[in-house]
Amino acid sequence: MRFQDQVAIVTGAGSGIGRETALQLAREGAVVAVADIDVARAEAVAAEAGAERALAVAVDVTAAEQVRQMVRTVLDRFGRIDVLVSNAGWDRTGPFVETDEALWDKVIAINFRGHLACVHAVLPAMIERGAGRIVTVASDAGRVGSSGEVVYSGAKGAVIAFTKGVAREVARSGIAVNCVAPGLTDTPMLAEVSVGSERLMEAIVRSIPMRRLGRPEEVAQAILFLASGQATYITGQTLSVNGGLTMV
Repeated sequence: MRFQDQVAIVTGAGSGIGRETALQLAREGAVVAVADIDVARAEAVAAEAGAERALAVAVDVTAAEQVRQMVRTVLDRFGRIDVLVSNAGWDRTGPFVETDEALWDKVIAINFRGHLACVHAVLPAMIERGAGRIVTVASDAGRVGSSGEVVYSGAKGAVIAFTKGVAREVARSGIAVNCVAPGLTDTPMLAEVSVGSERLMEAIVRSIPMRRLGRPEEVAQAILFLASGQATYITGQTLSVNGGLTMV
């Protein structure tokens, strides 16, 4: 198993891509901190993974002190952090001209500052050990832009650039930092933001060369690859998982 006896943190692990990532890590031998703002969802995923393989942690990634406490909890319980999957995200769609500063702040706080807080919190322990794998989860919207989610696109683009910068800083400490950029994936978040846009969604799916949405487990497989020993000479990269919708 690729992650035997390793300790991983997955944020936004209560549903969608995060849930599948946490479950796959546990199946591959890792002990997983299942972190989510909704502790009931986190507990359900942890129970599914198995009590000996998972720990549910309540965390709001926009609150840096909560993130630091999450990391302290994991270190106190398990003594190390081998893998961070910084996945938590949120979006609300609509024309940019109809948005306001409150929405900007929320989207940026969750989709960019949350990654800053999580990566910042785990790095000292990884640097001290001289090893670690970090995978941020952005979006293809951050690579090519997306109508109706302009602020989200900007925040995810920032995550991609941030990932590259951190990767350069910590490579000599034995830490690899990479990014996965999903395309349209069949998750609860997509279902929520696409309400009322069913015809648009159908048109987008027709434009995907593979003619379907991605599945959370397919994105999770890409995350696990980058977090594993199979990717020892890969850092600072962004891997799109999108059925060919964009090719950049």
